Amino acid sequence: MGTDVSIDAPAWSGDPFADDFFYNAFDYFPELRALGPVFRLPQYGIWGMAQYASVKSTLTDWETFISSAGAGIQDLRKEKAWRPPSILLETDPPLHDVTRGAMNKVLSIGELRARKEAFQAEADRMVDALVEKGTFDAVGDLAIPFPLKVMGDAVGVPPEGRECLLPFSNMLFNSFGPPNEVFLKSIEESNAVVAELFRQCSRDVLTDDGFGAALYAAVDRGEIPEDYAPALVRSILSAGFDTTVNGLSAAVYAFAQYPEQWQILREEPKRLRTFFDEVIRWASPVQTFFRTTAREVEIDGVRIGKDEKVLLFLAAANHDPDHWDSPEVFDITRKTVGHVGFGHGIHVCVGQMVARMEAEVVFGALCRRIAGFELAGTPVYKRNNTLRGFEHLPVRVRLA
Repeated sequence: MGTDVSIDAPAWSGDPFADDFFYNAFDYFPELRALGPVFRLPQYGIWGMAQYASVKSTLTDWETFISSAGAGIQDLRKEKAWRPPSILLETDPPLHDVTRGAMNKVLSIGELRARKEAFQAEADRMVDALVEKGTFDAVGDLAIPFPLKVMGDAVGVPPEGRECLLPFSNMLFNSFGPPNEVFLKSIEESNAVVAELFRQCSRDVLTDDGFGAALYAAVDRGEIPEDYAPALVRSILSAGFDTTVNGLSAAVYAFAQYPEQWQILREEPKRLRTFFDEVIRWASPVQTFFRTTAREVEIDGVRIGKDEKVLLFLAAANHDPDHWDSPEVFDITRKTVGHVGFGHGIHVCVGQMVARMEAEVVFGALCRRIAGFELAGTPVYKRNNTLRGFEHLPVRVRLA
C-alpha cells in the first residue's frame, strides 16, 4: 500500500488487533486521537482515524471512502477472499440502493410495530424467569436467547438450529481484521455450522409470514435478483443479532456501574425509547470498521493515495471529548444524536431500529420487576477483531 504524503503523517506503532489493545482499548483512544485527524499504522500499511470529526466525515463521504472494497482490512477487489462480499454492507450505489431499498421495506417502522407485541410478550416471559432465579448470566441467559428467539421468529427460520448463527457471526466480524489467531480459531468453530445456516435461509425452509418470506416476495416482484434473497436473510439475522447481543449485555453492565441511571430509567419510562443510543455510544459494541479510498484525498495536509485502507475507530470517536462532554460517563439523559455506534451515512446499521425495539421491550420488562443490578462475579470479555462485548456477565438483581 502507498505512503505518498504531502506532509509527514503521524504514525502509531501499536497493533489495534492485539490482545492488549482489545482489553484496554479505551485507554489507548486518547493517544490515537492526539495523533490528529489521520495517522498511519505501519504494521499493516493502512491508515487510521480516531477523532469524531474525521470519522463521521469519512462515513458520510461514501464516494471517496468506498465500501465495495470490503469493510475489513482485505481489499476484496484485489485479493482472493475467503467469502463473497456482503451485498448490503460491502456495496456502493447503485447496487447498494437496490439491496438497501429491499431491506428498508422489510424492516420498515410499520413492520416492526406489528411485531412489537410478540417481542414484548417474550421479554416479559424471559424476565419473569430470570427474576425468579435472582442471579444469572446477562449474556447466556438474556442477551443471546432473546434476539435468537424473537428475531428468529420474525425472520421465519426454524426454531431448531438457530444457535448456528453464534459461531458464524463471530467468525464474520473477526474476518474484518487480519488473519490472526483469533480469526483462524473462529473459522474452525464456524465450519460445522455454515451449511446449516445457509439452509435455514432458503425459501423452502422459511415460514411464509416472516421477514425472510418478504424478501423472497421482493424477488417475485422483480425488485431484487433471486440469488440476493438468501444473503439478505442472513443480513437481517445478523443485523438483529450482533449489535443487540453486545448492546443488551453492555446495558446491564452500565446500569450495574451507574445505579442512578437505572433509577432515572425507572422513573422516566419515556427514556426507554432513547436510552439504548447512549449504551451504544458509551460501550460501542462495534469498535472499528474499514473504508477504502476511491481516489487520492488530502486530510489536514496529509495526502492519502487511491486504494488505501482506512481503519475507523468508531469507539474512539464516540468518546472524543472535543465532541462529547464527559464522554466516559454513562448518562441516559445525554443527547446522543450523531453518535457513530451504528455507523453513519448510507451504510448506517440497517438493523438499528430492531435493536432499539428489542432493548425497549427487554428493559421495560426489567424496569417493572427489579430495583437494580449488581455484579455477581467477574465479567469475561469475548475476544473479537471488530466487536467488543461480554462472553459472560454474572449479575444479581434486586426486586422492586
